[in-house]
Amino acid sequence: MKVLALIPARGGSKRIPGKNIRALGGKPLILWTINAAHDVPGFRDIIVSTDCPEIAQVAKDGGATVPWLRPSELADDTSSSISVCIHVMDWYEREIDSIDCLMLLQPTSPFRSATTIGRALEMFRVHRPNSLVSFSPIETDPKWLYQIHGGRPKPFLDQRLSREADNLPSIYKLNGSIYMANAEFLRVNHSFIGEDTMSLIIEDPFESLDIDTEWDWLTAESALKTLTIPNRNLVKLN
Repeated sequence: MKVLALIPARGGSKRIPGKNIRALGGKPLILWTINAAHDVPGFRDIIVSTDCPEIAQVAKDGGATVPWLRPSELADDTSSSISVCIHVMDWYEREIDSIDCLMLLQPTSPFRSATTIGRALEMFRVHRPNSLVSFSPIETDPKWLYQIHGGRPKPFLDQRLSREADNLPSIYKLNGSIYMANAEFLRVNHSFIGEDTMSLIIEDPFESLDIDTEWDWLTAESALKTLTIPNRNLVKLN
């Protein structure tokens, strides 16, 4: 199975300026993901797509492939991650080799382990779905969720479901950690999610942390000071 790993890292970040090369735990944020990907056998290449020369240099120094700077039309606030994925796949298959699937690894999930990435690859290899996406459990009990209409609270669940909330099935959210898809499926559907999508459940909140705001960054720094980083030793796939 020919798998291409893609790490997207746009230079313009409004909520956390310069976040992709900002130091977290003594190294640039993007290196957490590059290092984890390198610890997993099975990738044909690890591509970083960026429009920023500084990010490109850090990524190259970390051992990733940075073949070019991303075109400006794929680097503004309205650019979709799917367009970036297709741009990379088209270039790679035109210039290097064909691929079977692509795994998108966002640098904003720095604590996803090599073991979890390897688990995703193995699930995909064995089951051959159209796509696979990572999820995490929702921490908030649904019966405590409300909508606000005209300044007044309204339960998110209707009264019957609220009474039965203890018996509701577990609820999960996209955590942004791992997206994987068959190359042709991605080109045709422009989405990582479809009827045949497999779910990779990541229970560990440390691994599931997605850094989007300064509060998330503070949470990540605090976690590093108090928790043991998951094992990032080389993963051996059967």
